[in-house]
Amino acid sequence: MIRVHVICEGQTEEMFVNQILAEPFRHQGIFLIPALIGKPGHKGGNVKFERLLADVRRRLLDDKKSYCTTFFDFYALPESFPGKEEAKSKGSIEEKSNCLLGALTDGLKEKLGDDPLRRFVPYVQMYEFEGILFSSPKGLAQGINRIELANSFQTIRNAFSSPEEINNSDITAPSKRIKKLYSGYDKPIHGSLAALEIGLDKIRSECALFDAWLKRLEGLCCDSLSI
Repeated sequence: MIRVHVICEGQTEEMFVNQILAEPFRHQGIFLIPALIGKPGHKGGNVKFERLLADVRRRLLDDKKSYCTTFFDFYALPESFPGKEEAKSKGSIEEKSNCLLGALTDGLKEKLGDDPLRRFVPYVQMYEFEGILFSSPKGLAQGINRIELANSFQTIRNAFSSPEEINNSDITAPSKRIKKLYSGYDKPIHGSLAALEIGLDKIRSECALFDAWLKRLEGLCCDSLSI
């Protein structure tokens, strides 16, 4: 059994790992262990590099037979986060993601050394968790019990080539778009219900960066470090 610690930004991401990802990965011999960033008992959020460093250090150095990954929103990262400012100047979401994840990995290597980072798989959701829910506008509407919003969600989706490109501002971020149409949207509750309604296969087929992350985790089964 391969253990992978998943450092999550918040409760929604933690619930997504437990409810959507855990079972199919378990069937592949990979045990995902999600936990909120920060000390036990904290609510998550506040994704500062220093907090992440402490979490990664604890997981990789205290459990040397495991892997570690991250599940954060690009949108919520502070401007001081490694690579954030430079990534914003890049053109495509792939370039933004690669820039930020490269800078993050380099920052961690500087603090922890190269060897532990061989067991680290960085990931940041472009631009926000709610983006992947637009993989199926109808499923999103059904999941939050607002089927009358399906067409409005579809209009948003149609404006972008990928759900992961639904953009990054206080007005246009995916969650802001949902809340504008449905003020009662509650991320931990409705985000999980919508994801369950949509299903993992549909999300993977629509979100290339998200799918690439999961493929990297699945590939750990063949990794020479696997135990």
